[in-house]
Amino acid sequence: MARGWRVTLGLLCCLSAVACGATAPAQGGKVVITVNGQAPQTQAFERRIFDEDVAAFEAAHPDIDIQPREGFMDPKVFSAKLASGQLEDVFYVYFTDPAQIIARRQAKDITDQLTDLPEIQPGLLEVFKDGKGRAYGVPTANYSMGLLYNRALFTKAGLDPDRPPTTWEQVREAAKKISALGNGTVGFADLSKNNQGGWHLTSWLYSVGGQVARKDGDGWKADFNNEKGREVLRHLREMRWTDNSMGDKQLLEVGDVQRMMGAGQLGMYLAAPDNIPTLVNQFSGSYTDYGMAPMPGGGGTLIGGEGYMINPKASPEKVKAGLVWLRWKYLNPDRIESNLKRYVDLKQPVGLPVSPFSDLYAGAVREKQETLKAKYATVPVRNYKSFVDANVKGSIEPPNAQRVYAALDGLMQAVLTDRGADLDRLLAEAETKVNSALAQAG
Repeated sequence: MARGWRVTLGLLCCLSAVACGATAPAQGGKVVITVNGQAPQTQAFERRIFDEDVAAFEAAHPDIDIQPREGFMDPKVFSAKLASGQLEDVFYVYFTDPAQIIARRQAKDITDQLTDLPEIQPGLLEVFKDGKGRAYGVPTANYSMGLLYNRALFTKAGLDPDRPPTTWEQVREAAKKISALGNGTVGFADLSKNNQGGWHLTSWLYSVGGQVARKDGDGWKADFNNEKGREVLRHLREMRWTDNSMGDKQLLEVGDVQRMMGAGQLGMYLAAPDNIPTLVNQFSGSYTDYGMAPMPGGGGTLIGGEGYMINPKASPEKVKAGLVWLRWKYLNPDRIESNLKRYVDLKQPVGLPVSPFSDLYAGAVREKQETLKAKYATVPVRNYKSFVDANVKGSIEPPNAQRVYAALDGLMQAVLTDRGADLDRLLAEAETKVNSALAQAG
């Protein structure tokens, strides 16, 4: 989920004069801008990287003074901060935020400052645009859901770890073979608690070409009480009850499946690539044991991510300075290699398809990044090749996502704990709940 877990971009080869030239200082000296997104001191590595970047940027741009602030997007206080003048000049958002912020005119239109852009993977900048194509922000990182699998268990089960499943039927067959290894080994696991079941059900629906919600005039309506929804739930039921490849323990959340995977007791689950370092660092896993594949089915995947927007009250000088900062720190192909070297020197994993080296760019810049990642890799890049190379349509989370997910949790729980669950009744009940949640999306 965008707020719980951290397609695609590449941006601003040169924001015309903004990116390549110095910003003219305001009267009396430097242009001072406040920027959030600084990690708390408890996240020592992330804080170090951010603070080092601020210092390096200011050295290269002596006419700009960055005043960093801790914190990210908190929708509960966002409007109040803006109204009281406390909102940062350059503020962090999740992919689920811009549409509402733009509709409320709570961000600056920066369309005219975004010129001379390099090739970008289709669709990403649309997250930050209004219906007329005007731009109000830039994306800086992303994730997309895929199939995380245990290569060691694939080998033990007679499966080829370099050829992960590409369809849900292949997932089902692989799960049966892995479960047959015995000793409590589970072929495939899925989540069903604390909104995480609804999050994963949304990913399943996207993968078969379905959706959770559709635009309906100025609002949204549930759109899963149909054949696509029944297809997903039938497949889940067959794996759970007919094949018994999902184990007896249900009502799982992400920590449960990570623990199972780290212990070598789970073959596959749906995840974003940032789960891999967690498996290694918190659950004693090994980078060599894990692979990442695109979502089975090929119909789509759930994407999330983050970016920055500009305070609507910001002066032209602050807008310009803010875009220089964003371009330099987050959207700077010239820093790819130096950042990779820095991560190697700091003993951080290099080669994973995760921020700050996500699959953001397109064209020649993307090729350059992937080549450099392979050059400096400290983890087996080939384990994630099919995921990185995939060209799968990405869709962001539905409006009022957490309430929608809470309503969908019950669907997952019922199918996974009740052999005789009535799918049609469950879908109809969930549809009513989701429509209620969508009606509250402002």
